[in-house]
Amino acid sequence: MRTRFYNARILTMKDFDVFSGEIWIEDNKIIYVGKQKASTFCFDREIDVHQNLIMPGFINAHTHSGMTFLRSMADDMPLQQWLNEKVFPIEEKLTQEDIYFFSKLAILEYLTSGITTNFDMYLNPEAIVHTSLDMNYRTVLCGAVNDFCLSVEDVERCFNAYNQKNSLISYILGFSHEYTNSKEKIQQVAALSHKYKAPVYTHLSETEYEVNTCKEKTGRSPVEYLCDLGVYDYGGGAFHCVHMSAHDLDLFAKKHLNVITNPASNLKLASGIAPIQSMLQRNINVCLGTDGPASNNCLDMFREMFLVTGLAKYKEKDASAVDAYEVLKMATVNAAKALHLNCGVLEAGKLADLIILDLHQPNMQPINNVAKNIVYSGSKSNVKCTMVNGKILYEDGHFHVGFEIEALYDEVQKRVERLMR
Repeated sequence: MRTRFYNARILTMKDFDVFSGEIWIEDNKIIYVGKQKASTFCFDREIDVHQNLIMPGFINAHTHSGMTFLRSMADDMPLQQWLNEKVFPIEEKLTQEDIYFFSKLAILEYLTSGITTNFDMYLNPEAIVHTSLDMNYRTVLCGAVNDFCLSVEDVERCFNAYNQKNSLISYILGFSHEYTNSKEKIQQVAALSHKYKAPVYTHLSETEYEVNTCKEKTGRSPVEYLCDLGVYDYGGGAFHCVHMSAHDLDLFAKKHLNVITNPASNLKLASGIAPIQSMLQRNINVCLGTDGPASNNCLDMFREMFLVTGLAKYKEKDASAVDAYEVLKMATVNAAKALHLNCGVLEAGKLADLIILDLHQPNMQPINNVAKNIVYSGSKSNVKCTMVNGKILYEDGHFHVGFEIEALYDEVQKRVERLMR
């Protein structure tokens, strides 16, 4: 399949210059990005972009896709109460088939937000893999070892099974939280990391309660504790990282670890505002994620982009903190780097994961600075087209995913009602 996009404004994310040109796709790869030129190719489809913007798709670097069933059902309570009273009891009833359908719903929402890849941590990786492959969607899975249901052996099996030749699926070692795993279990994950020389991810320093409890138990912050256990000897990173001391940040910088910040979720759960400016000053690679649809509740990267810079400006009392250019990098190239993905920029040889943003709407006019418009005034309504792996999955409000959308909504509703009984 060969596709040509022409008459486009293009933001490659190699830099922030926008130029007029075209992009050619062959199968799942980009083969040309540049000024308009003649081609000897016979294209299967040629798309006039009408001077709208093509840019790399967003990479949502922290998700729990299967949790769509909890959207607007477990709200307005702090994290520990939210987990123990709402989330964990209902999750015990979930089947693999439930997670399959609930994840489908999440992927539809990712497509409408220009998200072409998600980094997903949830209970049943088989269901998530099945969903992503059925929808031709790119998912990086994260291990979720915990003391209740998922073992280190489960994660090792998935690590070996899902890091194969299929470019849509990959797997990274991980465990759920420090406080949901025994010291022995965390040490087993660290040993697995050493065995494969592979990075590890986990939720970390999300709340003051978590940090204080870890200090009472171990005498160290969660970051210090995990580093001492050898969890990060081969890199990786963590989700949230809200309550980080200067020493914690220095450890992250020294070990070249990645931070995935989740501003909307942290704001909604009153967990706090992450010290993003301090991270950037230490050259820590910061990425952006929505978190799950139970704690956010919207899987919208435009909202995350605005919040990560807006909250940083408020926290630092500095309107120049966390420049919009840095935010766009968080949503694209930084996440691709953290997850070892061959995307995040538009250039020949990269995977064909891209989006078209409608600039012919009031919120994107006048066109003074397209990149900053995306962060400060862009919205999901500007997403005209989402291409993943060379296939257009969402275009002008219509999904091309191989099933009836309303039928999925009905199926999800029936399953939610069963879980609530």
